[in-house]
Amino acid sequence: MREAGLSKTPLDRIAALEEMILSRLDDDKAQDVVFIDLKGKSAIADGLVVASGRSHRHVGAMADHLLRALKDEGYGRARVEGLPSCDWVLIDTGDVIIHLFRPEVRSFYNIEKIWSVDSPHRTQAAGPVV
Repeated sequence: MREAGLSKTPLDRIAALEEMILSRLDDDKAQDVVFIDLKGKSAIADGLVVASGRSHRHVGAMADHLLRALKDEGYGRARVEGLPSCDWVLIDTGDVIIHLFRPEVRSFYNIEKIWSVDSPHRTQAAGPVV
């Protein structure tokens, strides 16, 4: 297990966390991944990731892989909600909040719209943040 952030500044630690999350989702073939930068905009987190999986099983597998990667990379235990049903799984790392949806559930709740008031802070995530 690596010790995440011991020799990094808080901003470097958050950037590394965001990169790891987006990379893991890319590896797991997540669909329609959106990263919303909340730094200086909200006290709840520094970033928000929204992604879709093709099925309950895909959403559950992505969540499981993310939770393992977070632990293996030294980011500690994240809080998780919705894992039993896998329609909408929320993973809260403290610095970044991840929402994993089945497509129908994502379109119903449309949580990206809540945060799209200031559109320059919303970017389509094509891959890891560098």
